[in-house]
Amino acid sequence: MKREFHFKTSDIPIVGGRVYHLDLKPDELANNILIVGDPERVSFIAKEHFSRIEIDRSHRGLRTITGIARDTSQRVSIVTSGMGTPSLEIVLNEIIALNEIDFHTRTRKSVYDMLTVIRLGTSGSIQPDTELGTLIITEYAVGLDNTGFFYDCPYSEKNMEILEGKIRDAVDGSIPVNSRFKGKIYPYASRAHQDVTRALEREAKTLGVNFKRGITVTNSGFFANQGRTLSRVPLTVSEIDGVLSIVDTGIEGLRIENMEMEASFLLYFMGALGYRAGVVCVVIDNRREDRFIAQYERHTSDASKAALRALATL
Repeated sequence: MKREFHFKTSDIPIVGGRVYHLDLKPDELANNILIVGDPERVSFIAKEHFSRIEIDRSHRGLRTITGIARDTSQRVSIVTSGMGTPSLEIVLNEIIALNEIDFHTRTRKSVYDMLTVIRLGTSGSIQPDTELGTLIITEYAVGLDNTGFFYDCPYSEKNMEILEGKIRDAVDGSIPVNSRFKGKIYPYASRAHQDVTRALEREAKTLGVNFKRGITVTNSGFFANQGRTLSRVPLTVSEIDGVLSIVDTGIEGLRIENMEMEASFLLYFMGALGYRAGVVCVVIDNRREDRFIAQYERHTSDASKAALRALATL
């Protein structure tokens, strides 16, 4: 008989029946989840689009609101991921624990629910013809962070391997020969669940919202990692946004459209686990064109509505 694996207290800290960082009990998380970086965006979306709130919990800078979406009458949780894939790794693992682990026995359930997770974020476009406020629906994500390296997931299709190679070559070709990091930046690719991507496209089209499909690059930070020269330390990859904007992706009809800080690990990790995940981001700046919008609430609301409607169809 197969022996049950018991998760140690130090591996899954549970306090008062709640996971440690999100401070949630299993029944407080919905199967349909919106992930956002900014905790303030959680309350903004709930105020704009929920008819009823069941749970409103904040802990360690991570806010979760679970409630009923006004237009679809569906139970949805809006969860803060924080900024960057390291924070997201914590949040996603606790979401998985809430869904898959019996907190009383500390063993994995034999049966658990399907989760559908959509990241709703902001991003910078690297293409000059993309208007600010446009929604980018991610088809593939390529991580220039290293969070995914600690989960050994195989390629699910050849395009991922091709993308990794093309972006690795483009980035490495832009690093000076004498740099200590020459040949040491390795991307990892993943793909959004096709049901989620198609649903997001369909609902954005129905709502008349301006959107594009594309490839998203996830950076490990905001400044040098995305080509911004702010400190007195030289950049390893100068003008990385320009380098990426002209990469031939090898995938017909898809170019690298935007950069942000969470999509890669979400799609990589959730896809490997067999869950449905997708990404839609509002373009709020374009460094190539030196444009930025500070007030983007209307566009975030449009993206939220499309995402909530997409969840209701899946």
